[in-house]
Amino acid sequence: MWLKPEEILLKNAFKLWVTEKDNEYFVLQRRRGYGEGGGGLTGLLVGTLDTVLDSTSKVAPYRILHHTPDSQIYWSIACGVTKEEIVHHWEWLQQNIMRTLSVFDSSEDITSFVQGKIRGLIAEEGKTSLVLEDDPEKFREALLRFEKWFNLPPEEKLVTYYSCSYWKGKVPCQGWLYLSTNFLCFYSYLLGAEVKLVISWDEIWRLEKTSNVILTESIHVLANGEDHYFSMLLHLNETFVIMEQLADYSIKRLFDKEGFQREPALSDPLQITKRGLEAHAKSEQFRTFFRLPKEENLLEVHECFLWVPFSHFNTLGKICLSENYLCFASQDGSQCHIIIPMREVKSNKASVTGSIENTAALRFSEVRDYQRLANTIRSRCGISASPQHSASSEVSLINHFEDNPEDVTLMVGQKDSSKAVSTEALMTVFHPQDVENLDPKMLKEKMKEQSWNIHFSEYGRGTSMFFTRKTRDLIVRGVPEALRGELWMLFSGAVNDMATHPGYYTELVEQSLGTSTLATDEIERDLHRSLPEHPAFQSDTGISALRRVLTAYAYRNPKIGYCQAMNILTSVLLLYAKEEEAFWLLVAVCERMLPDYFNRRIIGALVDQAVFEDLIREHLPQLVEHMTDLSFFSSVSLSWFLTLFISVLPIESAVNVVDCFFYDGIKAILQLGLAVLDYNMEALIGCHDDAEAVTILNKFFDSVTNRDSPLPPTVQQASVGNNDKASDFNVDISQLIREAYEKYGAIRSEDVERSRKRNKLYVIQTLEDTTKQNVMRVVSQEVRFSALQLDELYYLFKRQHFLSCYWTMQSPALLHHDPSLAYLEQYQLGFQQFSVLFSLLEPWAFCTPKSTLSLWVFRLIDENQDGLINFKEFCYALDTLYGGSFTNKLKFLFKLHLPPGNSTPQLILFIIPKLQQNCKGKVDLQAYLKQWQNEILKKEETIKDLPRINQAQFIHFSKTLYNIFHGDPEEESLYRAVAHVTSLLLRMEEVGRRLQEPSSPPESSKPANTSAVEESSTEEASTTPESCDTSSSHNSQDAAAELSETEWSFSFEQVLASLLNEPAIVSFFERPVDIQTKVGHAKVAQLNHNTKT
Repeated sequence: MWLKPEEILLKNAFKLWVTEKDNEYFVLQRRRGYGEGGGGLTGLLVGTLDTVLDSTSKVAPYRILHHTPDSQIYWSIACGVTKEEIVHHWEWLQQNIMRTLSVFDSSEDITSFVQGKIRGLIAEEGKTSLVLEDDPEKFREALLRFEKWFNLPPEEKLVTYYSCSYWKGKVPCQGWLYLSTNFLCFYSYLLGAEVKLVISWDEIWRLEKTSNVILTESIHVLANGEDHYFSMLLHLNETFVIMEQLADYSIKRLFDKEGFQREPALSDPLQITKRGLEAHAKSEQFRTFFRLPKEENLLEVHECFLWVPFSHFNTLGKICLSENYLCFASQDGSQCHIIIPMREVKSNKASVTGSIENTAALRFSEVRDYQRLANTIRSRCGISASPQHSASSEVSLINHFEDNPEDVTLMVGQKDSSKAVSTEALMTVFHPQDVENLDPKMLKEKMKEQSWNIHFSEYGRGTSMFFTRKTRDLIVRGVPEALRGELWMLFSGAVNDMATHPGYYTELVEQSLGTSTLATDEIERDLHRSLPEHPAFQSDTGISALRRVLTAYAYRNPKIGYCQAMNILTSVLLLYAKEEEAFWLLVAVCERMLPDYFNRRIIGALVDQAVFEDLIREHLPQLVEHMTDLSFFSSVSLSWFLTLFISVLPIESAVNVVDCFFYDGIKAILQLGLAVLDYNMEALIGCHDDAEAVTILNKFFDSVTNRDSPLPPTVQQASVGNNDKASDFNVDISQLIREAYEKYGAIRSEDVERSRKRNKLYVIQTLEDTTKQNVMRVVSQEVRFSALQLDELYYLFKRQHFLSCYWTMQSPALLHHDPSLAYLEQYQLGFQQFSVLFSLLEPWAFCTPKSTLSLWVFRLIDENQDGLINFKEFCYALDTLYGGSFTNKLKFLFKLHLPPGNSTPQLILFIIPKLQQNCKGKVDLQAYLKQWQNEILKKEETIKDLPRINQAQFIHFSKTLYNIFHGDPEEESLYRAVAHVTSLLLRMEEVGRRLQEPSSPPESSKPANTSAVEESSTEEASTTPESCDTSSSHNSQDAAAELSETEWSFSFEQVLASLLNEPAIVSFFERPVDIQTKVGHAKVAQLNHNTKT
């Protein structure tokens, strides 16, 4: 590797370097302790220095220096990990530089020319791989060490590196932590003690910052049942964030592809950089805070002051700019924030001279880079004015005025959104307000509306409304029925989705009309279970609207399709929002606010339950002391999270919870959950079992009322919860929500998000462990491997699946991994992945990766012929080869050479279309049941059921036996035994044919055929191991050609009987083979083996 020229005093390095080659201008040196004569005390000291010191010139075992005859100064210009690499650089210098140097007159000119040439080479190399790194020179040095120490595939992308201490037991090891796309690596070498650690991100269960008496602050990593601690990090927070992002990236890419496919910024694992991860994290935080669509990315941040009209002063904050939105948040993030869609920016003025109807004036002052901001907004407005970004084309560009260059004033006007669907909210249709007859509850409802109207007049209304503490206070008191749909749209960000996609919902409804899928079947089944007691869903109007919204969403997002609880949530949305609005609210909930909730594994809900458990430990210690197992609360609270309390609270109370959810997100649900447990603390502590606790909570939810609800009794009774039993006390939902905010309002959304990331690793790995246990329980009944051996085989099998996914997004194994499938089908191997792993584990080393024989084995054990091997099929084959009887092992080898197993390698082309077909369409449950039934009814195959083997197949069978015996200590006797069996079988076949023929053929032809095969067998038995394969192939082909005129074949019984008469062969196949040794070797060689292939 070429290095940026750096001055070196050679006299200080005599004891560390040995000169290998030199000439008038260059010196090639080898570091002591490497190569010939390495080791000893010198090697220990040099290795320790190389690990601790941060300089590649001190680390690489070879280097090239430049010098001039009349100077004592040397310049390092290249280094290398191997001698071949450094010699390649040396030869390049001899061919391209040495001839040119003779034309220069002075040493300064020579040195200047060499340095310029080397810098040019470095710049040329850095154009592709290192252009995005902050410090390309240092990164090149770190990359060199990374490649040298860990020997990972060249495709593995190093993201960043840090100096730190790794605690091995109670002793810290100072070294370097390397974070790459797929691995966490650590290396230390101190006085002969080498510590090398490689952990793949997909193996991590826990990743958290910890502190104790010994380690003031460290990073704890739990992987494969082992704890690892890293401390003494100069930038611990930065290191932890990068590690967290890489672990989350790996989880999404390998386990949770549904969420990953929506993030194109991280689609290529070979292009991941530290800067890219940081930008992605900032954009994700930006979108979450302002509730923006997934397509938005944070482009610019400007610190400035915003004139706040309701407070009459400038507040300090930051402008955050994305492709289609300009957002502002005050410095503390809670005082106020505002979202300005670019599609609504109308003009720019130097000052606000008066109010304009339906227009809000926003003035930003002391913008440091105002010109850049103004130009950016101008260009973005041009983009947002296009039809695909705005429903209205009447958007003018911003005009910048020179009289006050540090002020930017935006005029924001409200645009009418698309009205593709004209239906009204169901509550408006089925419960219209009676304006003339106002009872006390309706009067209170009108007072709430008046409070909100006053708020709108001060803080704005619509997309450009200021969000402040007062807004939250109004939410806690309760949202008026008439404004609920509008505010839900605003707080969730769904209003922006609908405005930028006019007509989208109508198109979806038309396209999904009449479709029949598994999702539509489930939707039809659940339609009449959605708020069945509410009048709106006792009529075709409500049922049809619910059907259209759910079907349209399933058509839009087939990865989620339809899941239970979506019908209950959508029913409530339809009560207060128009049909199209309800659709976009559902989109906001499923894809942004509650990610990964509505899929088959409900990962998001499980993660939030783990977050809830952490909060219980922190805020309700008395409850924790009494109930040490908090999993009870996870099982009870699952419906709370999935339905936002709609399934357990009366509908008139549940909508108040939904109000808070749309404003504060999952934080509101967590707070309310804590308040519910706190309210029932004494009763729960006195419980004797889980059933009693469930009864207490159900009774509490039945007692929750909404005293201010203006809904009539017929609607209020339409509770999804059980409201039959009379309660001795009532709890007002507004009071309960108020207490939740007062006691637990200090919980920060940022802390919740961090806890989500931390617990997601554990939840995913727990689900994966459950999958493994279920698979092993099924497989263990049919194989003779121990539980420990099965566990290690599963680890290798799953790791092989992931190794094919690490450096590409188009791996067949990755494309066909579906967590919703049956446990055995979740992880499967295609032919290429199978051939590599099988070659590492099969007992006799007769299969090489991607060989024809590997393909035959693959086709033989692929029972359902889908082009994929599951763990059960894989273990069954290994179990036969390791633990089967002599007859079963021979039968396995015999069947390899029967059609269709011995077809040409073109079968791979057949496998690929099969794979592509499998990844499409819904899961066919009937097919799984039929397959299961066939497996139960499948009778045991006997040796008489096997077809006869013809002459070409028998020759291949003999070659396979020779390959199996190759390298064995009894190789010669085994070869002779095979030759003897072959000759015996041919003579038996000849005699049998003579007896069956009415008249004997000419005597001259038969002896020739028989002798040819015997001669072929004899030659194969006498060949050397090196030439066995080629010579036996030619001889077998010659024999087959001579025998082509007379067809002959053997049954398995004949082959078995003949081989049983050879004690050498019988003892070979009955000799036990230690699979543990093979597994241990495979764990070490698996990564390198995949790299080479």
